[in-house]
Amino acid sequence: MKKLFAIILVGAFAYNAQAQQAVGTPAELKRFKNTTTVVVLENNPMLEYNFKIKETVEKHWDISKYEILTFSTSEFESARKDSTKSFLVKNTVYNDKDQTKSKFDYLCVELGGDYEHIRQMPDIASVPICYNGVDEESYGYKLGLLCRFLQNHIKLTSENPKLTKKNILKYYNSQMADIHDKTLYLVKEELNPDLNTEAKIKSLYPYKFKIVSREEVEAAIDRRDPDVVLLHKVGPEGTRKKDVRCYKVIVGASDARLYYFAWHMISEKAKEGMLAKDFQKLAKAKKK
Repeated sequence: MKKLFAIILVGAFAYNAQAQQAVGTPAELKRFKNTTTVVVLENNPMLEYNFKIKETVEKHWDISKYEILTFSTSEFESARKDSTKSFLVKNTVYNDKDQTKSKFDYLCVELGGDYEHIRQMPDIASVPICYNGVDEESYGYKLGLLCRFLQNHIKLTSENPKLTKKNILKYYNSQMADIHDKTLYLVKEELNPDLNTEAKIKSLYPYKFKIVSREEVEAAIDRRDPDVVLLHKVGPEGTRKKDVRCYKVIVGASDARLYYFAWHMISEKAKEGMLAKDFQKLAKAKKK
């Protein structure tokens, strides 16, 4: 994947074609513990993202000391050289092997240091938040959970050095059967138009689920409901109809554990949102 760095200070992040989760080395994760995390705001002060990420960090960030700053490009170039700082930053990413050149925004934690190029900054945690250019209301209500996932991921990989980019998604997906004891929250706007009713979903997934509003999702995140897991769908939200990736992530509202991570290319047969095979895979999962 290619890294983009724009004047609006979308940061730097690399993600490979198989959507491997970023994992820091033991040395990088150890260094992170002694950093102050800089929450990078975009230069446009009126963007809803800036207001939402401030509120989110104040509620949900507890893994490190933090400060919230807006940088010009030159200021960021200087700040990123500081090895005592880490950065929580929204990055725009595209896959250079993807002929559509589709761009996605990720929320990432990166380490500062004396790196010549932005692309060399270690990325120790990341999660897709939206298809680049979609309205912020499609993901803003879930930022609290995504921030907590990043922290949980850093703690998990710090405590388990055998987890690497090559096996981390296998580890996460091995826990998917645990959602059978919880209620899966599904937002109507995130569902596949061919699978957007309780009857259709129940025919594929016999466990507890509920079609809810965005406000109900945010409330579950804020109260850290131990009985709820949430679908986080990342797609073009109607900006493109096909030949674009759709990511599907299920995360616990309380523990911020990732229980499921999958993606597919959107087409007429495989529309945006959870597919029948996703629900079937979740239903058939066995506890380890």
